[in-house]
Amino acid sequence: MFQQIGIPGLILILIIALIVFGPSKLPELGRAFGRTLREFKDATKGLVDMDASSTAAEKNETKPGETVVKSEADVKSEPTVNSEPADSAKMKEEMKNA
Repeated sequence: MFQQIGIPGLILILIIALIVFGPSKLPELGRAFGRTLREFKDATKGLVDMDASSTAAEKNETKPGETVVKSEADVKSEPTVNSEPADSAKMKEEMKNA
């Protein structure tokens, strides 16, 4: 439908818009139309990003019965918890032996 308008049709539509809205309102309408397009583009980009992050999270999830294998870097970076209280005398002795 819009493929057959051509340049003369667009000029006619612009002239009619100029007559209806006046020369002072036309720039405001253009700005409002541009803002609307920008907001729509940002909103659709946010939806696409959210969809991409959810599919990435789904790929990282484990299924029931699966085990997670950690690399050496993951194991080394985890903090270790000492169940015994720190004894300064014991620590000094270990330092001498090392």
